[in-house]
Amino acid sequence: MHVLSAASSGPSRMMTITIQDFSGSPIPAAGIRRLMVPLSRLQSTYGRLLRSGARILQVSNGLASTAATPGSSTAGSAPAPAQPAKAARKTPAKAAHADVPVNLYKPKTPFVGKVISNDSLLKEGAIGRVNHVTMDLSGGDLRYVEGQSIGIIPDGLADNGKPHKIRLYSIASTRHGDNLAGNTVSLCVRQLQYEKDGEVINGVCSTFLCDIAPGAPVKITGPVGKEMLLPADEEANVIMLATGTGIAPMRAYLRRMFDPGERAKNPDYAFRGKAWLFMGVPTTPNLLYEEEFQSYLSAYPENFRYTKAISREQKNSEGGRMYIQHRVAEYADEIFSLINLDATHLYMCGLRGMEPGIDEAMTTAAATRGLDWKTLRPQLKKAGRWHVETY
Repeated sequence: MHVLSAASSGPSRMMTITIQDFSGSPIPAAGIRRLMVPLSRLQSTYGRLLRSGARILQVSNGLASTAATPGSSTAGSAPAPAQPAKAARKTPAKAAHADVPVNLYKPKTPFVGKVISNDSLLKEGAIGRVNHVTMDLSGGDLRYVEGQSIGIIPDGLADNGKPHKIRLYSIASTRHGDNLAGNTVSLCVRQLQYEKDGEVINGVCSTFLCDIAPGAPVKITGPVGKEMLLPADEEANVIMLATGTGIAPMRAYLRRMFDPGERAKNPDYAFRGKAWLFMGVPTTPNLLYEEEFQSYLSAYPENFRYTKAISREQKNSEGGRMYIQHRVAEYADEIFSLINLDATHLYMCGLRGMEPGIDEAMTTAAATRGLDWKTLRPQLKKAGRWHVETY
């Protein structure tokens, strides 16, 4: 697992972490403890506090002026515990995203970035090859937001003697990048391999990215896409369905929602809704960004939920392999209760083959509630609440 520490914006940039239950000893509300740390040490301190058993109530810029209480939430602070589901509140149909950057760099004039790091995301015993590749965007104007994709043009020539065509990859980092400095972009890349006429064929661009060395140049286009953008509503409910490297945009969403450094960078966005990730992988060692997600579970148990479908290790109710659609069917009551709320958005990303299974599970679940999923799904899409990116 590759995690970069927060970058400091100067020696005067200090952060306040408000905690309770430090070292396992409950601290009365009147004596809640606050720690002042430089931004550069925020992430390491945050992890140490979690491991010590501390309950982190708030992360904020500078020195908090008033005492925090469990469940309090202000801009730039930790999310407040979610309240019981309220009646659906009306929201505008499909909010516009006019300020989203698109096609700043095109195939004929790509931006040439530089690889900073290229690390495996898999644990021993995993199937395949999946890497986290981070690239430096300094010196250009390549900006993006969570949920967008960029194009990569691999080095070399195609069989026809022309440059390779671009391949699109979902961005796995927030707009501030893994280093929070706003000058990097990260991708989650699985090496494509398939057999043809008895020979194993490696995907051109995925192999190029998995093999690329730090310091190497890489041609980048984009960004593109408005389909997978997060709602601006800080109290939205976000249900995420991902398989394999489809976790990329979900990782960006969750970092924006829960990463302490990210929250400090986003004073106008303090997520207080519910985020529920369904993740499908073949084996436990294939789980991606697991340490990050576990830290969010520890810090925000009322706001983040994480459900896994590990096909080669878990069984579904019929005794077969556990796939993500089986988890959707298992939790259908809760999912449809959330869908009834106008503030709920659903995101699906991964191999195109996951779509039929999800559709079947949703169709069955909807039918038992007197609903027609074939009618409901386009209604959700029209309202900007059903987001799909498969490949």
